[in-house]
Amino acid sequence: MSPPQEMTFCATCLLGVEGLLGDELRAMGCDDVRAENGRVLFGGGWPSLVRACLNSRYAERVGVFLGEFPARSFEELFQGVKALPWEEFLGARDAFPVTGSCLSSALHSVPDCQAIVKKAVVERLKGRYRLSWFPEEGPQHRIRFRILKDRASLTIDACGAGLHKRGYRPASNAAPLKETLAAALVKLMRLRPDGTLYDPFCGSGTILIEGAMLAMNIAPGLGRSFAAEEWADADPALWRRERERARDLERRDGGFTGTGYDVDPAAVELTLENARRAGVSGALRAGVRDIRDFREESPFGCVVCNPPYGQRILDQNAARALYREMGRVFLPKRGWSYGIITPEEDFESLFGRRADKRRKLYNGMIRCQFYSYFKWKDAEKP
Repeated sequence: MSPPQEMTFCATCLLGVEGLLGDELRAMGCDDVRAENGRVLFGGGWPSLVRACLNSRYAERVGVFLGEFPARSFEELFQGVKALPWEEFLGARDAFPVTGSCLSSALHSVPDCQAIVKKAVVERLKGRYRLSWFPEEGPQHRIRFRILKDRASLTIDACGAGLHKRGYRPASNAAPLKETLAAALVKLMRLRPDGTLYDPFCGSGTILIEGAMLAMNIAPGLGRSFAAEEWADADPALWRRERERARDLERRDGGFTGTGYDVDPAAVELTLENARRAGVSGALRAGVRDIRDFREESPFGCVVCNPPYGQRILDQNAARALYREMGRVFLPKRGWSYGIITPEEDFESLFGRRADKRRKLYNGMIRCQFYSYFKWKDAEKP
């Protein structure tokens, strides 16, 4: 087992976030960054992989990209997988479970494809290690396949738990926003290091916490471990150096403040608890308040929110009434901007103003639009 010095890696992401993730990886110094549908490929060595695991705010997972090939039949899938250099990454005792997905392809049975991929990897390793079976007692190297439009791509996952698992949110409210999506929303609103962030539907505090971490440049992976740290070729000193580097880049004195409100006192307590776990409680405050009582109480502010909607908590009529109320209290004002994510197709009409910018995003499996309001003159009616 001897991985090459330079490798190709794959970072998966929510649809609509590819551009942000690509820019983030370039800023980290990664090579040959290529954004595709739901993922970004990039090149580099072990330092690039470690840095991406620790620092990426928008990636769902990062792994070693083994290759891609046509797979319109089980035989094509088997031969394509078998041709890949698995022995460069998998030792004779390593565990290598297989998971994956199939979409818009002739091969549509995930369990059958899992079995084929597993069999092909075993056959490849048999020929290299001269073994008839593999105990799989060593570190885990989870193999992930994606078959999209009859093309199969194979990756060895370096993360273990998904990268949205920052470690600060062991508990959440009934309909939490994924941490990676929350980070993308505050980035899209161009939150500044000295910004003032508001979330009037704070729930478990995810938007506020991700905003604080972005503003203070706190690496989201510092509070957790990764599967790749246990691999035989992992360098503990490299992981230590990259963690130290990330801590050195933090800037906690930029003046950022975040304020959250919710009608549920339990949600407010949860926000404050999670902020403590994330190490940003000094920059955040939260209180019980209805959206009808929202006021622009500072000279400037950035509102980012994920209001409850019919598919999550409220019935549709209640959700629509809520959007009308938001339009009444979120007024165009110099120094203020508003970002709202919702699947409601008539949101702009209900809100009462056409968005200055809108972007298609996915909250889990729910297709949404992110409506941004930042112009304070000549606000256009829909």
